[in-house]
Amino acid sequence: MEYESLGRHGPRVSLLGLGTMGMSDMYGPADRSESIATIHAALEQGITLLDTGDFYGMGHNELLVGQALQGVRRERVLISVKFGALRGPRPGEFNGYDSRPAAVRNFVAYSLKRLGVDCIDIYRPARLDPSVPIEETIGAIAELIQQGYVRYIGLSEVGAATLRRAQAVHPIADLQIEYSLISRGIEREILPACRELGIAITAYGVLSRGLISGHWTGQRASGDFRSRAPRFQGENLDANLALVERLRVVAQQLGASVAQVAIAWVLARASDQQMSIVPLVGARRRDQLSEALGALKVTLSMAQMADIERAVPPDAAAGARYPEAQLAHMDSER
Repeated sequence: MEYESLGRHGPRVSLLGLGTMGMSDMYGPADRSESIATIHAALEQGITLLDTGDFYGMGHNELLVGQALQGVRRERVLISVKFGALRGPRPGEFNGYDSRPAAVRNFVAYSLKRLGVDCIDIYRPARLDPSVPIEETIGAIAELIQQGYVRYIGLSEVGAATLRRAQAVHPIADLQIEYSLISRGIEREILPACRELGIAITAYGVLSRGLISGHWTGQRASGDFRSRAPRFQGENLDANLALVERLRVVAQQLGASVAQVAIAWVLARASDQQMSIVPLVGARRRDQLSEALGALKVTLSMAQMADIERAVPPDAAAGARYPEAQLAHMDSER
């Protein structure tokens, strides 16, 4: 495993991070023992960045990560936590976001307890709360840093203007945002702003929730988040899977899997953009983790990058990345 600084203002992290949401939420049942074994395998392979959220499984995910980290030397892992999403008792119910300073202190207290740690490495609001100026939220996290409960501040799914306002209050380590071969909207304004400000990108959805993993066989999504995602609906799904087959041809020429090429493309974009971009892989099983780690061995030339982007051109994806109701909460989409 290789390591790099998370932007100009963050810690050193592994080139890949592990996103743990799917071990508790959104993608149907997961095996607890296998989830913990996957976290342990990631740490053994040198991954240092674990990403969670206090609302993943209504606290289940933080408890899971906390259990997996029992007995692990604290300096071996960086824990990134998203907060602020308001859930309800019905499956999939979300009721907005709360980033008031008092709420920030409440959320962090619960996260520290569930994770079993005395400090969270990177703390970030899950989305921009439209009723609270970002300066107030960042100021509240900065106070937690002064008190020793948080080390670094991150953001999630915000636009360039919000990044600048936040950075004016306190240095921002990274922006967590969706970025993949079929989700390239950040390249217009957000990515250049991050490069200018020295803010890293931690890229989630690098396989577009399995859509471009090369393992989706064409079945319709049911019973999880993807059943409501436009890219997995009807003709959209057919068109997107056709893109995957074009990518598979390139992957076969490279002697790699489709998933490895998709992850390697994101890693290569970091060099192209001369900035830190760390893919978060959402592996729920050790075999998925092993395949993702294989992307670190895939080195792409400029010609191969061009082949990949001819197979999957920008804006080629059919359907939005989230349902319209969720996109409405995303400052990054404005």
